[in-house]
Parts: sequence; C-alpha cells; structure tokens
Amino acid sequence: MERPKTDFFNVLRSRVNEYFDQHRIERTGDYRMVMKSVAMFTLYLAPFAVILTGVLPAWATLLCWVLMGLGMAGVGMSVMHDANHGAYSRYPWINNLMGRTIYLLGGSRFTWKIQHNILHHTYTNIYGLDEDIHDKPILRLSPHGRLGFLHRYQHVYGFLLYGLATLGWTINKDFKQLIRYNKVGLTVSSGGDPTIEMIKLIASKAGYYLVLMGLPLWLSGYSFGWILLGFLIMHFTSGLVLTTIFQLAHLVEDMDHPQPEDGVIANGWAIHQLQTTSNFARKNKILSWYVGGLNYQIEHHLFHNICHIHYDKIAPIVRDTAREYGIEYHEMETFWQAVGSHWRVLRQIGQNSLAA
Repeated sequence: MERPKTDFFNVLRSRVNEYFDQHRIERTGDYRMVMKSVAMFTLYLAPFAVILTGVLPAWATLLCWVLMGLGMAGVGMSVMHDANHGAYSRYPWINNLMGRTIYLLGGSRFTWKIQHNILHHTYTNIYGLDEDIHDKPILRLSPHGRLGFLHRYQHVYGFLLYGLATLGWTINKDFKQLIRYNKVGLTVSSGGDPTIEMIKLIASKAGYYLVLMGLPLWLSGYSFGWILLGFLIMHFTSGLVLTTIFQLAHLVEDMDHPQPEDGVIANGWAIHQLQTTSNFARKNKILSWYVGGLNYQIEHHLFHNICHIHYDKIAPIVRDTAREYGIEYHEMETFWQAVGSHWRVLRQIGQNSLAA
C-alpha cells in the first residue's frame, strides 16, 4: 500500500539527518571545499596574472581568457553558490566572505540571492515567478511563455545565446532586477535599502570593469581591441558553461511546468521540486567536482543548506525514499543525454508542442 505523500519530506529529512548524525559529520563543507576554492580561484586568477605581465603574444592571451572563463564558471558553481546558500561553512562569516566572491565575477550578491535563493528555489518552473524561465528577447523557456516567430529556431541558436548570459549579467541584468525588486518591495523585505543597494551595485560594477579591463590596459601593453576580445571570450565561455549546466536541471524532458490555480500549486513544495528537477551524470566524478554538485539538482533543491560535497551520499536516500512514496526521481545517465534532452525541449517549446 502506497504511503501518503504528505509524510514524504518529513520522513526524508529525518533519514538525511540520521545519515549525518550516524557519521558524525557536518552538513556544511570541510577541507575539500578549501582545496576546491584554491583550485577554482587559481584557474580564474592565474591566467589573469599572466595577462597583466604582458609576456605572451597578444593572440596567446586568448587562451588565458578561455581559462579564466572556465575558472569564473567554476568559482560561481563550486564556491559562491554554496556560500550564498549558507552551506560552504558552519561559520556564517566565512559564508558571507565566500559569498561575496560573486563581485569578482561581475554580479550582485543581493539580487542573486533574491532571484535564486528565494524565487527560483521556491517557485521552480512556475512561469511568472521563477525568473530563470522568464521570456527572453528571442528565447522561450516555458510552454506558458509568449510565442514568437523566431522561437521555432531557438534550438539552433539557443546555446550561442547562453554564451551571452554572464556578459548581460554584468551589464544590465542586475540593474533591471534591482529596479524591479525595488518596485515590488522585495528589496525592503529582503533587508535592503533601495538607494543603498543601487549605490553598491553601481560601485561593484565600476570596480569589476576597472579591474578586469582597466588593469590589463594599464599594465600589459596589449591594445584595447585585444583586451576587449579576450574579455568577451571569457564571458562567452563562462556564460555557455553556467547556463547550460543550470538548464539541464529543469528544462529537460518529463519536467513539469505547473501553473497556480487560485494562487495555489497542486503539490507540496518538496514534491514540486521532484517534479520540476532532474539530475544528470551522477557517476561522472570529474564533472560533479567541477560543477559543484549541480548535476545533483534534486538533492540541492531539497537540501540547499547542505554542502554539495555530500550530495553523492544522500542521493540514494532521496531516490529510495521518493520511490517508496511513489514519487518519480528524474535523472539522466550522462551529460550528453541531458544536453540532447534539453535541445529537444528547446525545439518543442519553440514550436509550442511541449505539454505544460
């Protein structure tokens, strides 16, 4: 006899807590997070230091910018992300410090936490509330979104646009978000002052561009054109990596895109997360290490305050408990299977053929 689904999350949470209690380990990070942070920051900053020396031919610096893009994505996924969920360390000051590494990536910690921690994690795949699936100028990421002529080709050009994601983030996305949050009261309800947050945002953007473009122009001797080209290559690399990884978690086949009826979603929060989230390539240890466990999105969405270094251990608990309650646990064996599934969903949504 199938157990009542209303008990699911309480039972799951007690089993996960039991795992940590039995093994006497913290739910947050440990020395592995320190080692990973060193590796990711080295990948991001060491090539930048080489660029500043000006010792390489201009064309060779482009490889450095590519490495910086990979490092930028790595810092975002493996360091900043856990920290801003309070999962990097058991010490709040360390989480605050590492969470602020988002400024080194050109982003805003304040708007990111509202958009990701509050809106995305609460309203996953709900059109109009989850900003990850908001309508983009020529991308339709929800079957409930506005359908345009170009959308039928989005599976052709979609991944190219993903490469523009972090560049747009540094230029205008944070400003648009903060203005919107100010208007609807999210800034104040999240503990911020609209004026102060805007000043901080402008200052952080100015500092980012002064360092990432101003320092090479001042110290390296390379022309503005080469520096600008490298900067754009860095952002294309990081944008492509980051956006693809996040899309593989929620915009693949068999994911629900529920719409509230009278402001209410049919299922409880935990079941909703399982119906809108998918894992991929869990056995790929190198990928799992680099993407900060974001291929374990089910575990992350259910337990975002647990550091990603533990996801591989709690995943079997989540999977078995879900099956026990008759709840489907979505996962794909490989990265490329997930990419293929996402490509098909892009095509289906662009042709309005994906069932909501």
